[in-house]
Formats: sequence, structure tokens, C-alpha cells
Amino acid sequence: MMVMLPATHLAPGEVVMNASPVGGLLDIGCYPEGADSMCERITRDVSGAWLEARVDHRVMRMKYGKLLENLANAVQALCGLEAAAGTLVRAVRAEGIAVLQAADIDFATESEMDQRRAESAMKLRPIEGQGRGGSTWQSLARRAGSVETDYLNGEIALLGALHGVPTPYNRLLQRLTAEAARQKRPPGSYTVEELMARAGAAV
Repeated sequence: MMVMLPATHLAPGEVVMNASPVGGLLDIGCYPEGADSMCERITRDVSGAWLEARVDHRVMRMKYGKLLENLANAVQALCGLEAAAGTLVRAVRAEGIAVLQAADIDFATESEMDQRRAESAMKLRPIEGQGRGGSTWQSLARRAGSVETDYLNGEIALLGALHGVPTPYNRLLQRLTAEAARQKRPPGSYTVEELMARAGAAV
């Protein structure tokens, strides 16, 4: 399943939904491709629960497209919500694209991901007094002690090692977010310039 669900969970028992009139997009298919009656059933059930769902016979393309988007989660968590991290985010994504291409893994393009959101009924809505960071940022903000980046930036680092593609930016983000989580450091512990310099030194 490809999940787009803009929500915020910072306090126990409290989840803030940041989209309306549907709370998220859930596209489902079989692995590695196709769909079956179970996919159809789950789509019907989810669609009745304030979410938008559809069957996608090539759902893995969308999942890898979402992976590329989520590589930037670590940048936001480490540098903060207001960080001007365009250059760093582009470098992280470029590594991800190079790795997926080397591994012969198909993925949805950035424009395809944007189109999926644009065609949906899910619209982001600002909530007064409520800032919204991504899931990795939220993990650091909650001092959860763990983060998801082994399965995001770490996946790119692993595939890069297997296929001979350098991934200094993703490897650095994987290591520093894990370190920040273990030490229960808050989001925004680094500047973009610090991360760029560290990654450059690792090339």
C-alpha cells in the first residue's frame, strides 16, 4: 500500500488530521504487481472510513516514488521546519534516483506523485497554532528514541552499496538521525551547512 496521510502525533492519545475532506490517500495492489479480490475489499472498506483509496496494479511504482519523497524527512528532522535545505534535499533525492535506476527499480516521477495528490479530494488545511512536521521530525519531537530512517535513507544506502552507487548524503542522514533519536535530541540540532560539509567530506 502507498500511504499519503498528513497527520501529526506529538502527544499521547492525540492525532491531528491535517487534510480535508478526506484524511489521506491509500493506494493498494499486490506485490510485485497486479491486484486481487482482497485489494478490492480493502479499498471499499478504507473508502468508507474518511479516506480515499484505489486499486493500483503497479502500486510499487508509487511506493518507490513515495520513498524518494520521504528521503527528505531526515533533513527536516535534523535541520528544522524552517531550514532552507533545497540544495541538500536535491542531493539526497538525486542519490535515490541514481540508486533506483542502477537497481533497475521503476518509480513514479515527482510530477506523477504531485498529480496523484492534485486529482484527489485530499486538501491540506492549516490548523491555527499547530505546526506540522513530517513523521521523522515528529519522532524526534516526541523523543521517541527511534526513527524510521533505516527504512528510508538506509534503503538507499544499502542499495547503493549493492550496486556500486555512492550515497554519502543518505548514509550521513541515516547515521545522524539514529544518533539524534538515541540521544533524544530535539529536531533542528544541525544546520544545513553542517550537513553539507559533513557529506562532502565523506565523498
